[in-house]
Amino acid sequence: MPVAAYLNFDGNCREAVEFYGKVFGSEPYIMTFGESPQSPDFPMPEEAKDRVMHARINVCGSNVMFSDIFPGMSFVQGNNVSLAVMSNNLDELQTYFDQLKEGGKVQMELQETFWSKCYGTLVDRYGIHWQISYEA
Repeated sequence: MPVAAYLNFDGNCREAVEFYGKVFGSEPYIMTFGESPQSPDFPMPEEAKDRVMHARINVCGSNVMFSDIFPGMSFVQGNNVSLAVMSNNLDELQTYFDQLKEGGKVQMELQETFWSKCYGTLVDRYGIHWQISYEA
């Protein structure tokens, strides 16, 4: 069974999901906290209603899921998560890398390494770490 990465954001999840959906040509599914069933015993704070409770896109055949944290919860931007995108299409890899690096920080430009014909790493504008790699 495949493993799907789940990424948390602090209020900008919708923007991130829509960006990643555009990069990978995947229509996002997005549900907000405000769209979830409400309990009269626990009223939903106004600042939570527009935050993303759950979102999902397909990245190269794998589901990646996203959510905003609930207001007031502590948030540590995700350097503990790295997503690896592997393909045997060099043009596709270059396109992904070029779009993901916009507003982000390249750690290693796409280049040939001893383990891959084409490999690079970056942290995108949302703090997510990516490894882009050619896989024969």
